[in-house]
Amino acid sequence: MMQSESQISIIPFKELKKLLLPLHDKLSQLEAKLDKTHVNPPKKYYRNRDLKLLFGISQNTIIKYRNEGHIPFTTIGDLYLYPVKEIDKILSKNLIG
Repeated sequence: MMQSESQISIIPFKELKKLLLPLHDKLSQLEAKLDKTHVNPPKKYYRNRDLKLLFGISQNTIIKYRNEGHIPFTTIGDLYLYPVKEIDKILSKNLIG
């Protein structure tokens, strides 16, 4: 059987600092970039396409739910908007189990 040899090298502080300085600089640059990125605020309203994608329902079903008063909405011109908080309340209220 072969024995593996382990070697421990002691690096002088100045050498270690030289090795780590570029890494520190790069991390500082990344941190600065992250600070500049904007986080999108949560949506306040769903649009028709959001409801279709999230819940897998058709345009006709959305219109039916809207007309029957099952989902609250507001309009801006021809644009229908559904308050996220109200939709969440309806889902919580209708939760089974």
